Amino acid sequence: MKNACHSDKLASPSVEPSLILAQQHYENFPVASVFLPKALREPVALIYRFAREADDFADEGDISIEQRLSLLNDFREELHLLRAYIKPESAFFASLGAMIRSRNLPFAPFYDLLDAFSQDVRKTRYANYDEVLDYCQRSANPIGRLLLHLYGAANAENIRLSDNICSALQIINFCQDIAIDFEKNDGKQRIYLCQDEMAAFGISEAMLARQETNEDWQRFMQFNLQRASALLQAGKPLGCILSGRIGFEMRMIIAGGERIISKIGQVNGDVFKRRPTLKQWDWLLIFFKALLKV
Repeated sequence: MKNACHSDKLASPSVEPSLILAQQHYENFPVASVFLPKALREPVALIYRFAREADDFADEGDISIEQRLSLLNDFREELHLLRAYIKPESAFFASLGAMIRSRNLPFAPFYDLLDAFSQDVRKTRYANYDEVLDYCQRSANPIGRLLLHLYGAANAENIRLSDNICSALQIINFCQDIAIDFEKNDGKQRIYLCQDEMAAFGISEAMLARQETNEDWQRFMQFNLQRASALLQAGKPLGCILSGRIGFEMRMIIAGGERIISKIGQVNGDVFKRRPTLKQWDWLLIFFKALLKV
């Protein structure tokens, strides 16, 4: 989940401290919004704060690769302490640990997230779609799995649907943030696009650097968007399986992904000069789509 700063979320006038921290970063998909039951907002926000801060270690600021990996390892060590029932070093991890124990959450998804963010620091190219999906399995899917455990709905079918949604959202984010990611990793240009598919469509890294959006690029982006859309649709039934406000939140997230796909298509894949973001009108459309279950 690679996102620039600023918040476009629908937020409550009185939300828990961790929820505020989770909402200090720009997201195109609602996170721990007011539509969730109040009792779940703080646990969800703690999960997102963990992911957001760890992701920032991999992406933000002017520090070396070694320093980034060291910060991520510090988080890993804190998880080791929690898992061993030893008091963690930080107040945040004390709160996180108490929530994990009270909600009976698994530790594996937290470790998977750290592995993915460490990979972001070390790996800048993805040979094929299998490699991209492997990254999504650790960078995005753990969030959905943790939320299902939190909701008491982590059965095998729901996890399968959630994985489809989360991987789709991650890939949509890759498409949206091509230019942003290209500037990351200490000037080594991080590219999540599949290298074999770039070659097949005649897309070179030099074209990315020039931000060239010719017909080959438009076809390439359309191919990626169609695949992400199919993956998102494969998980969409989860929005109706989950009941009440939790289901509504899930349908909001799915509709947000659909809207970003549409907006990228409307600019013919030119995410360099016209990177799509969700505006007030978009959020109204998303709200009504979620409300009407369409």
